[in-house]
Amino acid sequence: MSQESTRLREFLEENPKWIGVMFSALLLLSQAGSVTAASGGSLTGP
Repeated sequence: MSQESTRLREFLEENPKWIGVMFSALLLLSQAGSVTAASGGSLTGP
């Protein structure tokens, strides 16, 4: 695992723009889980 994290670290050092992209994707995914959980309780079955 340390080799993979080192490769990721090197990639992010070479491409700092991707730090923001990865942070935004993580933020959107965490919010999508909350929205899905909240909307699932309001559905009525047949």
